[in-house]
Amino acid sequence: MTRTALIIGGGIAGTVAAMAMRRAGIEPVVYEAYAGTADGVGGMLTLAPNGLAALRAIGVEDALRGVGQPMVDSAMVDGRGKSIGVMHGLDGLPPGVALWRSDLNKALRQKALAEGVRIEHGKRLVDVDEHPDGITARFADGTTATGDLLVGADGIRSTVRTLIDREAPGPDHVPLLNLGGRADIAVDSAPRTAYFVFGKRAFMGYWVQPDGKTAWFGNIPHPQPMTSKQARETSNEDWTRWLREIYADDRPGRELVESTPVERLFVLGTTQIMPDVPRWHRGRMVLVGDSVHAPSPSSGQGASLSAESAVELARCLRDLPDAGDAFAAYERLRRDRVRKVAARAKRTNNSKALGPAALAMMKLMMPLATRTFLTAERALGAEQRFRIDWEEPVGQGRMASI
Repeated sequence: MTRTALIIGGGIAGTVAAMAMRRAGIEPVVYEAYAGTADGVGGMLTLAPNGLAALRAIGVEDALRGVGQPMVDSAMVDGRGKSIGVMHGLDGLPPGVALWRSDLNKALRQKALAEGVRIEHGKRLVDVDEHPDGITARFADGTTATGDLLVGADGIRSTVRTLIDREAPGPDHVPLLNLGGRADIAVDSAPRTAYFVFGKRAFMGYWVQPDGKTAWFGNIPHPQPMTSKQARETSNEDWTRWLREIYADDRPGRELVESTPVERLFVLGTTQIMPDVPRWHRGRMVLVGDSVHAPSPSSGQGASLSAESAVELARCLRDLPDAGDAFAAYERLRRDRVRKVAARAKRTNNSKALGPAALAMMKLMMPLATRTFLTAERALGAEQRFRIDWEEPVGQGRMASI
């Protein structure tokens, strides 16, 4: 029977896993490598209806009250603002929420602390020792911690993943530069609508915030890998000058770049994704979140899948006394789902780097497609209607559809 858990990583997956485990009767402690919190760090993301449902299943959706903006429709336009197609929200589902990653991290952390979750900072994992009655984590500062099991929620460059499998793959490079900012203008837009612009040289997404500013992100073809550290070697002033050239012929791309203060511009480097990870667990160690499944941001599902997996892992540990059996059940319940989302995201990435001829064809076909066969239900229904039934014992069912 699992009574205690060491959770390595204090991001979305780690914090949700800690709260879910407390509801499953397991006492977690979160160990975060960084000395401080992630306030103000990162770009924007979307919590899809299925991600919100995962938080609701363990009673923590209220942590997001007042955080982010509901988004119902997705409008696709070209660089001149001409409509390519609109995908409406799914019938019977609440809207997804668009928000800044730092705001989500802060809301979840505050909720976890309020529920009694212990979070320790400055604890960078370097190794583990497994023994018959538990596992001991060894940190870079010389300290140790022991629990019944250890959960790797330590992101796409996971240390735990390599401890489970020395031959485990690392992240793959996607040739798209990932960046964005917050502009001091509100561009014309429909309410509760996110816009996706297939511009002349680059892709851009944006939505207008209640404060009258516009949050935006860009994906620009970039064949060579670039880390966030390498991106920071170029000043924001130089990045801004370059972006003005990239979006010079696009509206409202040019205006959004020009109206974004340099201190509100972020460049995260090229996109990285996780390939299929052969081993999700070994012994008393298991992976969750981006450490084991990190689809492209194009999926709109990264944070939501992390929340789902965190909840499902806790549910399996609650119902299956042997941790090995629980880990195996958790993997069975999750692997196929995250593979399908990753495959769809890969197709979306390809559409962001269309050449002129392909883009012209897309403009011609998409309006008809979104009115006929390419409906929101067909494209996203299976993803967004997915539900974990927290009350149902593991082994008697896999999911419940609304």
